[in-house]
Amino acid sequence: MVDVASSLAEARGALLSVQYAAVLLDLHLGDGDGLSLLPQVRALREPPIVIVLTARDQVTDRIRGLDAGADDYLIKPYDPAELLARLRAVERRRSAGSSPVLHLGTLEIDLAQDRVRKDGNPVVLTQKEWALLRVMATRPERIHTRENLAAALYGFGDEADSNTLEVFISRLRRKLGKSHIQTLRGLGYRLSTSAGDEE
Repeated sequence: MVDVASSLAEARGALLSVQYAAVLLDLHLGDGDGLSLLPQVRALREPPIVIVLTARDQVTDRIRGLDAGADDYLIKPYDPAELLARLRAVERRRSAGSSPVLHLGTLEIDLAQDRVRKDGNPVVLTQKEWALLRVMATRPERIHTRENLAAALYGFGDEADSNTLEVFISRLRRKLGKSHIQTLRGLGYRLSTSAGDEE
């Protein structure tokens, strides 16, 4: 099935109602920059492959798209055969390189089952705590900006005050152990794979 959305609003609505295998994301949508959609896509329970399509051919634009969470980048016009080859390549990388279970000391995060265990015991997380943890656990050791985490946490169009993200980070630290989620001042947060299990 192929759906076409000509605006960010349409794309957000489609992502909330359908589980896609891949998203071809044009940076020039009718109501804004397509990159602003990436944090929400990455926060989905089963994030699709994302290939950014754009006429922009500047290296800085490609870097910006990849750093925002895109799996690949194609400059328009492109050959459909190349697009299919890139989709297959991303799928091979995902299949070969990623385990849905992340082990961090005595902490086990199972992304496929939406389950966390600490010392073998289940850890209960709210939906928003899961949204936040999923973004960080999908790309551990990566620095996630406050803006990207807030966008993943509050979904499509919700707004939050400046302290709300810190409240959810604090709750996760309490449940998972303080050292697993690190603050990098002025940059954001990251889920550390080398941290201990400090309470």
